[in-house]
Amino acid sequence: MPYPTCGGVCRRCWRAEHLEETVSFCGRVLTASELNLVRQIIAEFPRLSQAELAYTICELLEWRRPNGKLKNPECVEWLQKWQQQTLPGLPELRVTKPRGAHRLLATDPQSDPQPSVRGRLADYQPLRLQLIEDLAGRRLFQQYIQRYHPLGYRVPYGAQLRYLVRTPSQDVLACLLFTSAAWKMAPRDTWIGWSDPARRANLPRVVNNARFLILPWVAVPHLASHILSLAARQLPTDWLAAYGVRPLLLETLVDQPYTGTCYRAANWICVGQTQGRGRMDRTHEAQGTCKDILLYPLESHGRHRLCQSPAPQVCHALTGEIR
Repeated sequence: MPYPTCGGVCRRCWRAEHLEETVSFCGRVLTASELNLVRQIIAEFPRLSQAELAYTICELLEWRRPNGKLKNPECVEWLQKWQQQTLPGLPELRVTKPRGAHRLLATDPQSDPQPSVRGRLADYQPLRLQLIEDLAGRRLFQQYIQRYHPLGYRVPYGAQLRYLVRTPSQDVLACLLFTSAAWKMAPRDTWIGWSDPARRANLPRVVNNARFLILPWVAVPHLASHILSLAARQLPTDWLAAYGVRPLLLETLVDQPYTGTCYRAANWICVGQTQGRGRMDRTHEAQGTCKDILLYPLESHGRHRLCQSPAPQVCHALTGEIR
């Protein structure tokens, strides 16, 4: 199953000489009655869209973030991955739009290349990280990432915040996307030193920098590392306001052939590499590229707090597994 936190987990174990299946959402194993309720909702309301089904299921089962908001996006992904696994008794979901993380956007002149931006970093201070909260800002952000980022634009899953970096004259220099962290990454988990229960409970306090783009017409020395430092100061407050959890650690993955120079210059720590399977692999067969894992502690005692024993029944809004 691609997303073990929100895409569902199927663990098979032999008991009494027969195969028993369990399914979980956000690291919490569903009871038989909860599983039957999900099946009943899908079967009895076949005309509902996947989003409407997810809303109904989250509301009835109280699948919420720490700030009280329902986990609709994670539940939609969970239902889709559950169906792909063809577990017994799951009614067919009504397809309401093409599936997948890619979304092609019509380009807009607003995201066209601009005149060259050069000079000293001091010439463009103070920079402002604009938290994007409106549709126009999201569309501009998506177009910048789609047109100019090497990995292009992919619809993010789980919790997420987007930023545009602006000069005092409102020119956009860069884009940042922060999302829920990966469910498992062995080098990161070893560096933190947490137990599996602590990871399940405290993973909402780890945030992933999924995209960082300096626009191609911008060439200002030390700009990237400065932006990362600004983001590390502003993000915890914004994330707390949006999701009710204050982050303790940032993570990012750097694809080859890039080396993450700006992250290292901003004092991020390289703790190892992924195994190249990615969030979408649960069969351990995907052949992707290995990526460097870099971390940035937001508090001096953050590792200790991440290792603290969990409260019962804590569920997180994470998106997937990378080992």
